[in-house]
Amino acid sequence: MDINILRQIGVVLGSIAFLAICWWAFSPKRKQRFDEDAKLPFADEQESTEKGAQKSESRSDDKDGAKQEQEQEQEQGQDK
Repeated sequence: MDINILRQIGVVLGSIAFLAICWWAFSPKRKQRFDEDAKLPFADEQESTEKGAQKSESRSDDKDGAKQEQEQEQEQGQDK
């Protein structure tokens, strides 16, 4: 068995593996799953945005006071 025959077998097996992975990834019956998976990062953002909105609504009375305190702390930090 020559080294070139081994290389040819390797190329054929690699090509078959590549085509099998492409077939699996682009198969129509997996499209819905991949579409849902593609939206996962954005679902995380929506949940955190909704939680932040709920927190800000519950603390709307303290919001102005907290902003003033933060501004005062920043001014004091700049003076130093």
